[in-house]
Amino acid sequence: MKETLFLSEPGIACAAGNNAADFWRSLTAGSQDGLVKVKTHSGREFYAAKIAGGALKKTSARYDMRAIQIEDCALEQIAPAVQAAKQKYGAARVAVCVGCCDNGSELSVAGHREYFEKGAFPKNYSLEIQGADYPATYIKGKFGLAGPAYVFATACSSSGSATIKAAQLIQAGIVDAAICGGVDVASDTVLLGFDSLEAVSEQKTNPFSAARSGITLGEGAAFFLLSKDKGPVELLGWGESADASHMTAPLADGSGALAAMKEALADAGLDASKIDYLNLHGTGTKLNDSMEAKAVSQVFGSLAAAVPASSTKPMTGHTLGASSAVELAACYCSIVNNDGAEADKIKLPLHVYDGDYDPALPRLNLIGPETKFNKRINVCMSNSFGFGGCNVSLIIGKSNG
Repeated sequence: MKETLFLSEPGIACAAGNNAADFWRSLTAGSQDGLVKVKTHSGREFYAAKIAGGALKKTSARYDMRAIQIEDCALEQIAPAVQAAKQKYGAARVAVCVGCCDNGSELSVAGHREYFEKGAFPKNYSLEIQGADYPATYIKGKFGLAGPAYVFATACSSSGSATIKAAQLIQAGIVDAAICGGVDVASDTVLLGFDSLEAVSEQKTNPFSAARSGITLGEGAAFFLLSKDKGPVELLGWGESADASHMTAPLADGSGALAAMKEALADAGLDASKIDYLNLHGTGTKLNDSMEAKAVSQVFGSLAAAVPASSTKPMTGHTLGASSAVELAACYCSIVNNDGAEADKIKLPLHVYDGDYDPALPRLNLIGPETKFNKRINVCMSNSFGFGGCNVSLIIGKSNG
């Protein structure tokens, strides 16, 4: 029998809030206050989801860049749980698993521009700034840990992959607890890179609308402590697939996403009817929303139009490598903040869009201000589908312990 693993309360830092309480209020109110216009060095302007000024603090990091400040803001919120695990199990028995794709990219454009202008990088610039390991190395140093540490870069599913690996490390007996989650920034490099793919919307993202035109990028971090120590929320199951049909696009028929969702349900030992809330990947691009709606329809059948569902990206932005953990935090909050609530008192993250659902897509039950719920929220599924067909689906549930 699979060992039961529990998630701590999340540490969260994103445009929707810099702690779990503020984050939850923004999601259930449908607040888009964190989505602002930003101007890149090229002169191009985009909407991006940014953390409010003054919310981030300097850190003791060797390279105290924005990505690390965002990461640290989230980590401080789970520090007591981490220190308790370190004291109980020992520094070598706590792992670090981080999803991140763009570490240091906010410094790379300026550094490389100076290199091309002057023939040398700035004195304070080092390629280590963009080293893939750095977000995990910082966490190990911050908490004085000596266990294994990994960074996962599977695009938008990165922190989902990190969470799965954390669970596998514990189940294999290699460690007893793990810090898992992700962090990313919406730097010029990221904004202009996605713009070159014609994936960025001129307006705020509008997922599953007939008029959807692309993503709104965002910055953020979310982290949990995963362990065998009992808590209010369990990690019930997970599924991964890799359709690898294209460098950036998913399989149009949704079969890659479908495989991950079915594997997660099988791993959790659940039927799709047991899912009380579905957090959609919901990026707002034509192809991604289309294939996800097809996959959800195939997994849930006639229930696809009934299970409450939403994409939280219109409030958080698409936080890339952090998005799976950020959205798992939304699921965590959906369970604990509705614990014991009757159907007429339930609040869930709203799906903020223009209301013009694309008639070409299988119908989904997108949560609006007037949505009625017919059962309590005990089990949630969260989908994350990344570049190259790296697909992750996670299922968490209310603890019976």
